Amino acid sequence: MYTTEFEYVRAATLDEAISLLKEDKDAKLLAGGHSLLPAMKFRLARPGKLIDIGRIEDLRGIDKSKDTVSIGALTTHAMIAASDDVPTALSEAAAGVGDPQVRVRGTIGGNIAHADPGSDLPIVLVALGATVQLMGSGGKRSVAAEDFFMGLFETALSEGEVITSIEIPVSGKGSGSAYAKLANPASRYAMVGAAATLTVNNGTCDDCSVAVGGLTHMAIKAPSVAAALVGKEISDESIVEAAQAVQSDLGGDILSDIHANEEYRRAMATVIVKNALTDAAARA
Repeated sequence: MYTTEFEYVRAATLDEAISLLKEDKDAKLLAGGHSLLPAMKFRLARPGKLIDIGRIEDLRGIDKSKDTVSIGALTTHAMIAASDDVPTALSEAAAGVGDPQVRVRGTIGGNIAHADPGSDLPIVLVALGATVQLMGSGGKRSVAAEDFFMGLFETALSEGEVITSIEIPVSGKGSGSAYAKLANPASRYAMVGAAATLTVNNGTCDDCSVAVGGLTHMAIKAPSVAAALVGKEISDESIVEAAQAVQSDLGGDILSDIHANEEYRRAMATVIVKNALTDAAARA
């Protein structure tokens, strides 16, 4: 299927991209294109202009400091999957995105801007307490990942803004993270996904953060899971008990389709959260 007609321009700099967006409110940014182009072919998106930002090198790369890992918006899934500087949960999730072609071309910025409910990276970023850095004609601003994802294909990205980077706090000693999912066998999207990061001190969980997605309209925190584990000795029993608490965080609006109904996804949420917690604890 072909897209509708559109104008194509290539931005050489971030400032130029923002200026072009300001000139044409119907324009869309093009990076890897793995979310936008299929939507255009199905007439779900009909931009009159595509602004290609794929060659703005300032938006690409991973930089780790003492306190923060900064990931440029144009950094590909393959680059993240191969990096030793990002949390394990994120590299693990990036390695499971789509197929090799998607991972080589698809970008983290495009992925989270699209905000597909079955996408892996939003789940991990929410669990890790990441922040999304944005820039538009009005200047820069920072939005917590937990607040950035607002609903089904809906984000806090305002008209004319560009995602520039994602910032993730560096975990301290005794910390570990993991991502687990029930994947659609065809698309590899998460029908249920869970990310966990926790800190263990002398066998006891000092801190924990868990997020889930795939079965909900957006990636969400699971505070009941964290509350059930913090202060407890890490064991198979305490992890199973904490994982069961995710049912209190899911709410009543669970996705259902031909691949998995609501009842099955809800039941699998406990299993997938347990898997993520188990792997994170082993790495802590």
